[in-house]
Amino acid sequence: MNEDISRRLREAAESHEPNRARILARVERGMADPAVRHRTPSIARSWPRAAIVGMVAAATLATGGLAVAAIGGVPSLPAAAPTRTARTSPAPSPIVTSTSTPSARATSTGQAPATTSPSPRSTPSGASRLQDGPLRSQGSIDVHSNPFWAQNDLFLKTTQQLTSLTVELRIAQTGGVQKTGNWQTLSSDDFIVTVQESGGALLYRWTLKPGRTVPTGEHEFAAQYNHAPGPRKTKRDTYHAHTQTPTGPSTVWGTFTSPR
Repeated sequence: MNEDISRRLREAAESHEPNRARILARVERGMADPAVRHRTPSIARSWPRAAIVGMVAAATLATGGLAVAAIGGVPSLPAAAPTRTARTSPAPSPIVTSTSTPSARATSTGQAPATTSPSPRSTPSGASRLQDGPLRSQGSIDVHSNPFWAQNDLFLKTTQQLTSLTVELRIAQTGGVQKTGNWQTLSSDDFIVTVQESGGALLYRWTLKPGRTVPTGEHEFAAQYNHAPGPRKTKRDTYHAHTQTPTGPSTVWGTFTSPR
């Protein structure tokens, strides 16, 4: 008989589910009722609602616990889950990247080897000599020259066939002067043509090859070059031509006149 009563009480306690909402509502009504408000200590009125809810929950647990204790002793409470402590992972060590780069190895190509060539003939100072023996000459700036590019022309006329001839056109370095080309009306196979820096100028030289001749008539030699933008002063540009004839050497020199 006692075992049957104990079994029923145990089943009733296990199936018992306290109505938390109903208990909370009763507590709130009690607090709102003026008849019982004076019985509540002043400190109770200052508790927050969360404290009241906690009390209700504790009472609920206590009720269930007493019921179970009345049946057959206090049941063992479930083991609490182990509290996991948040492990703060150490900050990763900064990766130090070297910003230094291997030192550049200086390379030097050295100076260009000097070329061996006949020294330029110096144009005599003073007035030009436009005619000497069979040679006649005239220098001028080509009409197609512009603020960035120019061409100096030498017109050379001979009344005799020439077996030797050297023509030099000297273009003064007035800023940005750079060679762009050259030409002559005579056959290019008959001349050795060189262009080089010499004494602050670009020196264009035509040398007649041995065994070749220059026929009588008028011939043209032209030097082309770039220069600094703007008008260019040509008063320091000069030419020089030298030949050897049966009657002796002939030499002419002069400057270049601007086109009209």
